[in-house]
Amino acid sequence: MLMKAAGQTNRPRFRKSILRPHLEVGMIEMTIPDKPRSSKQKYRLTKTGRELLEKHPEGEKRNE
Repeated sequence: MLMKAAGQTNRPRFRKSILRPHLEVGMIEMTIPDKPRSSKQKYRLTKTGRELLEKHPEGEKRNE
């Protein structure tokens, strides 16, 4: 779902260019941080990420 919203089709490139940077700056977090390779792994916005989304809501409709 995130890959589609970001307009990405290449999973390794998506991880490198989207997920990793957003994890590093604290915009998103893993739902199972102690098992990063879990098939049940999901990501959610952090408080910082939600605050940024509230300030810039147009980013939410990027690929409709």
